[in-house]
This record gives sequence, structure tokens and C-alpha cells, in this order.
Amino acid sequence: MRIATFNVNSIRTRLPIVLDWLKRYRPDILCLQETKTPDENFPQEQIRQAGYGVWFRGRKGGNGVALLSPRNVEVVAYDFEDGGAPDPARFLAARVGKMLVVNTYVPQGRSIEHPMYGHKLEWLDRLRRWFERHADPNQPVLWLGDMNVAPQPIDLHHPEKHQRHVCFHADVRETYARVVEWGFTDLFRRHRPESPGYTFFDYRTRDAVNRGLGWRVDHILATSSLADRCLDCRVDLDPRFADRPSDHAVLVADFDGIQRT
Repeated sequence: MRIATFNVNSIRTRLPIVLDWLKRYRPDILCLQETKTPDENFPQEQIRQAGYGVWFRGRKGGNGVALLSPRNVEVVAYDFEDGGAPDPARFLAARVGKMLVVNTYVPQGRSIEHPMYGHKLEWLDRLRRWFERHADPNQPVLWLGDMNVAPQPIDLHHPEKHQRHVCFHADVRETYARVVEWGFTDLFRRHRPESPGYTFFDYRTRDAVNRGLGWRVDHILATSSLADRCLDCRVDLDPRFADRPSDHAVLVADFDGIQRT
């Protein structure tokens, strides 16, 4: 089974890249973030013509999550349903076979002094509580997406210069770690402990990919029953070099013992 995550930074702009990637690699699940389009404008027909069902929530100008799969999918939730402040189109939980798949686009946070940073920390705390209420770490659970967190110094270039960045500040890393400690294994780090594995390269930084000026903020995590069957987890940089690319690469994990379509 092949599972991948990709922050597309506009599905309508990046649709040719997505369709080409589906054709070349035929994933069983592809989760997208930052689709940036209201639901009525989502290009679902083109994706279905490629042989994939698609489930999504979005809004104009920002946010947006989607799950693509040729398998039977049952959506569980599109938000936390906990009575907290809404932050739409950042969360999608679904059953795919025996797996619970949770696709998240975690708020970026803007700056340490901005109210959105506190919102980001609370959002991650709410996510931890969602797992506590609705999932079991002894069952097959996947959590993947753009987390907007670089968990360790190896996960970004020049970490000494980014101590107060909203994606690397000590507070956000500790909050993120509490979600991971619910029962998840970081699949990329399990298979590639010494590799930077950057998945995000800022458009504003000249030749960022070739210069290695990136961040590892996109992650695929799994509970032990799935992590033990993961054969590899890797970054596919090719889409970052495509025409009109996203600022993110694709992160891919392959599993054994789970029947592919």
C-alpha cells in the first residue's frame, strides 16, 4: 500500500501536477492540504476521471483538505466537533478499510506575538483530545499532513536562526510532541534518522531546493501496528521542480501486508 501527503498550495493551480503524480505512482491514499478553493469549485470530476474518489472541505483563499483514494472511504469528521472555536477546512478524518486516516493542515501561526500562534497551540491540544476521544493507539491509525512544525533541529536549515519561528519555537515543538506521544511513530525519522528530509522550500528564497534551504514540516505518522509494516518513507522532490510548483514536495510511505488496489 502506498500513502502520500502533499500541500498543493491551490489545487486548481497544481491540478496537472497532482494528476501526473497519481498516474505515475498510483497511491492508495493521497492527502492534500491548502487546496484554497470553496467546495463548489473543487476539480473533483478530473480527479474521478483519473480513477480516484475524492472527499474534501475547502474555502476561498486559504485552508482546505482533501483525501483521494480508489478504495472505499467513509468520512468520520470534518472538524473536531468539540464546541471550540471553528477553524474550517483544516481537518478530515476517514475510515479506509480498517485504518483511521486523519489529514490535517495545522495553522501556521504567523508570529510568536500574534494571537494565531496561541490558536495554533490550542489547535494541536484539541487534536490530541480528539484522538483521545475517537481513536485507539492499539488500532491502525495514520496521521498525516502539513503540520507546520519542524520537530527537531535536523528538520530545518540553520536551526540556530529560527528559535523564535512559529514552526520551530520550543512551545510549538512541545505541544506537537504531546500529540505524537498519544501513540504515533514518525515514519520518515524511523527509516531515515540522519536525513534532513525537507518538504517545504520557500518561494522567496533563491534556488532554495538546490541550496538545501528547507524545512521538514510535512509528516506521516502511524500507530505501531502500521509503523511496523512500513517499508520506507521518503520525500519526492520532483513535483517541486515541476512547472508552476507548490512550495512543498510530496511525502510518500509504502507499507507491506496491506493489500494494494
